[in-house]
Amino acid sequence: MSLLSQYVQKEQQLKQIQEELEKLENDERLKAELAFKDKLEALMREFGKSAADVINLLDPQGGTKPAAKPPAGGGRRKRKLKIYKNPNTGEVVETRGGNQKTLKAWKDQYGQDTVESWLVRVEE
Repeated sequence: MSLLSQYVQKEQQLKQIQEELEKLENDERLKAELAFKDKLEALMREFGKSAADVINLLDPQGGTKPAAKPPAGGGRRKRKLKIYKNPNTGEVVETRGGNQKTLKAWKDQYGQDTVESWLVRVEE
């Protein structure tokens, strides 16, 4: 792309952005939000409070749960142990992943939904 065509393209983009900015400046919702922000900042200055102080005042819990601690080893956490029992043969399979060969064979033979219904229990 030539330098002149880049210039023309950027000029068109600038005009489009200026038009969008003018529309926003005339939007009553934006005017109301700006007025609210100005009044809030004035109140914060009057009382010597920061944005973090206001947030903590309005939402002391922070709106989120505390992050879970990573495992001691620093690796990923251990998968749950799933225990399946085949009602046809009485055979039991204990696995922490879906790649266990007997479990895969059962899923191929009986179907995934059927084998999942054979889940006896899940352990940590």
